[in-house]
Amino acid sequence: MDILRGIQLNFRGLLLGLRTPRLLLLGLLRFLTFLVIGVGAAVIFFAYHQDIIQLIWAKPESLWVLWLWYLAAWLLSLVLLALTSVLGYVVCQVLFCVVIMDQMSRITERLITGQEKKLTTKSFPAQLVYLIKQEIPRTIIPVLVTLMIMGIGWLTPLGPFLSIAGPLVAVMFLAWDNTDLLPARQFYPFAERFRMFRRRLLFHLGFGLPFLIPLVNVLLLSFAPVGATLYQVEKGNAAAGDPAAAD
Repeated sequence: MDILRGIQLNFRGLLLGLRTPRLLLLGLLRFLTFLVIGVGAAVIFFAYHQDIIQLIWAKPESLWVLWLWYLAAWLLSLVLLALTSVLGYVVCQVLFCVVIMDQMSRITERLITGQEKKLTTKSFPAQLVYLIKQEIPRTIIPVLVTLMIMGIGWLTPLGPFLSIAGPLVAVMFLAWDNTDLLPARQFYPFAERFRMFRRRLLFHLGFGLPFLIPLVNVLLLSFAPVGATLYQVEKGNAAAGDPAAAD
């Protein structure tokens, strides 16, 4: 079953990463990058959120209106914290973690197959620029979809259902952000890679479900490129043009 296989490969990747010194080093580096940027985003939020709230709506003197101001300030704080966290995640992924993720994927591919399949003669800097360009839609699309689901949940009676569906959609995209590393490195077109993702939604749901475990999820995310590359390599047909094809 694809869901169970996704969960299994996530933890297999974690174990392989912890046993392999180079993967362990890169995984810990990615973990620290998440931590530093996440804490930095939270510090910025708590430093300026009162000023932003006051700028949008000055604290009223009337006690009849004050309760409404506190409610609006609380809701606005939640929105600002969410936006700050999302922005920090996007910056972390695009500017820093994509490089670490790609290196982890390359090392895993060499560990399993004994070599790295190279379908291009482009230099490493050119490949790096290409990978960063690919990371932008992989990061932006799930953020937009998640925000859209949240908005629909707030504005319609579907809120209880979407409160469950939203996180599940988000973790599927997080899983795809990792499973797409090898096909992207082999320069498959974005539309083709997105089609591969759609054909394996259950696998990506299974791979992403452990990301919902508090605290453990940061560790799993740090080593997720390892398990995702195991998935692509074990398919045995990435070079044939469809890394997500059925067994």
